[in-house]
Amino acid sequence: MSQTDIQWSGGSGTQYGFFIHTLPYTCGTGQDGNYIFAKPVNNGWHAVYIGEGDINDRVNDSEHYQCAARKGATHVHVHLNANQQARRNEESDLLSGNPEAYEPSGCNRQIGG
Repeated sequence: MSQTDIQWSGGSGTQYGFFIHTLPYTCGTGQDGNYIFAKPVNNGWHAVYIGEGDINDRVNDSEHYQCAARKGATHVHVHLNANQQARRNEESDLLSGNPEAYEPSGCNRQIGG
């Protein structure tokens, strides 16, 4: 198992390991996982958008990329995971633990909120 660059905490307290990449970022298609558009803040990281799916498609989707860039994202943090339900659970947990990713400071929209 390879070492990751950073650990992000979910609302449950679970730690998720991510690799850090400078924007813009591209990778091969068919690499599913979780990703976080992030910006450096006070020697740490601030989540701007948290998502899951095909990494290359989602990170380069104009809606997500442009919103994240407008909000100051300079990097994307990536965690590969082929299991769709596990990715959705991780996304939900990460959003719970990093509410700054929600509008208005971030780009995620709260459902029913």
